[in-house]
Amino acid sequence: PRPHQLQLIDHLQQGHSTLLIAPTGAGKTLAGFLPSLVELEARGKRKPGSAGNGIHTLYISPLKALAVDIARNLEAPVSEMDLAVRLETRTGDTPSHKRQRQKLNPPDILLTTPEQLALFCAGEGSRAYFADLKCVVLDEVHAIWSGKRGDLLSLGLGRLQSFAPGMRRVGLSAT
Repeated sequence: PRPHQLQLIDHLQQGHSTLLIAPTGAGKTLAGFLPSLVELEARGKRKPGSAGNGIHTLYISPLKALAVDIARNLEAPVSEMDLAVRLETRTGDTPSHKRQRQKLNPPDILLTTPEQLALFCAGEGSRAYFADLKCVVLDEVHAIWSGKRGDLLSLGLGRLQSFAPGMRRVGLSAT
């Protein structure tokens, strides 16, 4: 691990939100997920057939293709370390049967977009769905914060904060 990745783990374990600015290729995205992976591993494996506790970490990307790529890239270390962590994506292309399953049995880590977050927050049962949320990772913050999508995201984050007052936020940016 790189020093900024270890510092981020320490900072978030203390309950602080943070903004990580580092050049492309410096491991920002993995740094954003490491505290969650540490917490989820400490939780231990779930018993077979037991329902999950809800979403632990919500990753928000400005692009659905980026969310899908990040999920694919994150699956490799999760698998290699044999972590008992389930991660899934939720974009406008997600089939309805998968969306329904995610409502009934949420993954530990959900990767999505600001638009999907707005739909989640407006949906029935959203308060209970996000009650166990511990962390929100906002990737490419510089690309999304200004403009209408940034406003939409800000409203969604405010709503999430009311559902899970103790959640931490991690902003990731190259600029």
